[in-house]
Amino acid sequence: MRIYFIGQKGIPAKFGGIERHVEDLSVRLAEMGHEVFVYTRPNYTKKELTEYRGVKLISIPSISTKHLDAITHTIRACFDLAKRDADIGHFHSIGPSSLIWLAKLLQPRTPIVSTFHTKCYLHAKWGIFAKIYLKFGEWTACKLADKTITVSHSLTKYAKGKYQTRPCYIPNGVSVPSDDTAGLSIKRWGLNRGGYMLVVSRLIGHKGIHYLIDAYKKIKTDKKLVITGDGAHTNDYVERLKKMAQGNSDIIFTGNQTGIVLQELYRNAYIFVQPSESEGLSIALLEAMAYGNAVIISDIPENIEAASKLGITFRSGDADDLKEKLEYILERPDLVFKLGSLGRKRVERCYNWNNIARETVKVYEEIIMKKLRN
Repeated sequence: MRIYFIGQKGIPAKFGGIERHVEDLSVRLAEMGHEVFVYTRPNYTKKELTEYRGVKLISIPSISTKHLDAITHTIRACFDLAKRDADIGHFHSIGPSSLIWLAKLLQPRTPIVSTFHTKCYLHAKWGIFAKIYLKFGEWTACKLADKTITVSHSLTKYAKGKYQTRPCYIPNGVSVPSDDTAGLSIKRWGLNRGGYMLVVSRLIGHKGIHYLIDAYKKIKTDKKLVITGDGAHTNDYVERLKKMAQGNSDIIFTGNQTGIVLQELYRNAYIFVQPSESEGLSIALLEAMAYGNAVIISDIPENIEAASKLGITFRSGDADDLKEKLEYILERPDLVFKLGSLGRKRVERCYNWNNIARETVKVYEEIIMKKLRN
């Protein structure tokens, strides 16, 4: 099959759960023998890069602003798709999915899949008009796509109830790491194995990093707090976080990290904390579990779904409750080891990318056959 991915910023992933999702899925589809194309933005993936691990990359320019980057890139991708001999067009995220109608108008023979990753309009960075448009994108993803994929059970239930549709649940996945690393990369921040708590996230309001900093400042511990990630058109929030941390040298902002550095940050952490108020199905959380980290999570349905009973939960938005849970886990290293080991096994069993790729191919084949019958 010739499969085209639309909506992501690009690959290889530098940041962003959707980009990690697209990278892992597209590479595995290519390994299975399919011809896979990913539309990329030059502000994320160098336009000179035309292939990555067997996946062909198509660079298309966009208007690189907060509100126009995704939409202008998706419009151009839809027009490009119309010129291609595509078997599948696969949209990612509800913002780009708002243009499914355009792809169908330009190329009515091509079956369209949309993956519903998260309710983006709940994110604090968007204003009222952007939120209204994103809700329209949710509608088109659920009503106009030939098949809608949802990445969590809660999103599946939501889409069924609100849009009377029959989405296909296929979760996010993660590659379980096998090789150990020396931990040399994290020495630059004065970090040692088991000597810090970790959060990996874009620095955006709904990710709840401010609750974590507030809770951390109230506890007594020799373990540092490491915050890995950058803002996304959220400079004011980033400055707010750094102001909260001012004067505390044990709160470390590493910026965005990838590759071996990110691997070592995961592998050597004492615990991983996920304080978000809104998620789809967090790849960062799954990655942390894959590395054997015990996790403290806010009690939103998507986090509980990912970690099941293996996560220590706190009330979302409640820094005082988070403080109590941090103090609890800091006194129980044996529990940290046990939960981390069980979490890794859960990821291997439930969120394996090879299984996810096979399930996605089944969706493609079903809608292609349905198109042929019609």
